[in-house]
Amino acid sequence: EVQLQASGGGLVQTGESLRLSCAASGFTFDDYVIGWFRQAPGKEREGVICISNLDGYTNYARNMKGRFTIYADSAKNTVYLQMDSLRPEDTAVYYCAADRPKLCTYMSGSYTPWTYWGRGTLVTVSS
Repeated sequence: EVQLQASGGGLVQTGESLRLSCAASGFTFDDYVIGWFRQAPGKEREGVICISNLDGYTNYARNMKGRFTIYADSAKNTVYLQMDSLRPEDTAVYYCAADRPKLCTYMSGSYTPWTYWGRGTLVTVSS
């Protein structure tokens, strides 16, 4: 059974950093890509960034470059989202998802094709 467990959310001040984790199990880590998405109150879920665990390929969604970094630890089957210089508009529930590699090229598109989802972790950035 595919399982994704996102963690690391919390309350931070503007300008601070936070690292989210997505622990994966139930599938061959290198065969899938992991994407991070977020959903702010009253808004559509949007892509942030994804990574191919096989070759380290990463892809940002539109307008997400600059403050977000993704990396994987294959030994731990875990993908991390490093978020720096956080702003109040980054407040959202952050989700990780997994699917076949081709979806990592469409991070600016709809989130709905992604198959496997973890429960979200809430990030709140206060001003």
